[in-house]
Amino acid sequence: MSLWIPIAIAAASFQTVRFMLQKVLSSVTLSSAGATFARFVYSAPLIWAGLLGYLALSGRAFPDLSATFWVFATIGGTAQILATVCVVALFRQRNFAVGITFKKTEVIQTAIVGLIVLGDGISALGWGAIVIGLCAVLVLSKTPESTGPWWRHLTNRASLLGLGSGVLFAFSAVSYRGASLQLAELEAAFRAGVTLAVVVSLQTLFMLVWLSLREKGEIARVWAARRVAVWVGMTSLLGSFCWFWAFTLQNAAYVKALGQIELLLSLLASVLFFKEVITRREILGMGLLILSILVLLLAI
Repeated sequence: MSLWIPIAIAAASFQTVRFMLQKVLSSVTLSSAGATFARFVYSAPLIWAGLLGYLALSGRAFPDLSATFWVFATIGGTAQILATVCVVALFRQRNFAVGITFKKTEVIQTAIVGLIVLGDGISALGWGAIVIGLCAVLVLSKTPESTGPWWRHLTNRASLLGLGSGVLFAFSAVSYRGASLQLAELEAAFRAGVTLAVVVSLQTLFMLVWLSLREKGEIARVWAARRVAVWVGMTSLLGSFCWFWAFTLQNAAYVKALGQIELLLSLLASVLFFKEVITRREILGMGLLILSILVLLLAI
């Protein structure tokens, strides 16, 4: 079995736990931006501690980073910040499992962005998967209490947040792969660690400036919520490292496609942990999206 497969499964598992913790934080203590900031600020020290420890033990030096690396890292980091804010805000509109399902349109969109940015081709079967995925989005876009024609539901807040997060996560995934490929002379795990440390540092800085200017007092609330937020940072560290490691080993679309196991994990979390009820329409929509991912996996 290829190494990237268990790594991607581990990344999806850690990410599910992180989103559960962020849902708790956003619903009781922090704003969407604050819950997002908690992810970065509590993971950055851990990432750098691990990387510096490795450099000290191995006697290696921190690699030189090209301008192209910084461009990819900045684009990916910024897109991920915005995408995470969208997802945390989405949790206040729909339940946990459906929120994750909307986010998972990123798999289809990653294939499209990969084609445009990195030249990754899409077969006829791949385009078929995209059509199935769009059908799933149409099904999920209608909230239980909404009325009227189906096309109007694509403009509701939940749909826009979900689709927006998918686009942004697609750009972040492709950008992270692009950044790691600039360090091709290094082994995969080291490339992942360097890229992750740089990206999270940028994200922490960006969010620190934003919250200082736009959400007075939110940084103090992030600190006050540290008993839960520190676990957001820990799961973010483990999940992000696994994602970055997988991206260095395999095409981002393959990695994200396998990461759909997160859908099943989020459904279990929604029912067992948050005690939420999943409707038949939502189950149908999630089933269609899973089918589209399976077809996409066959295509790529």
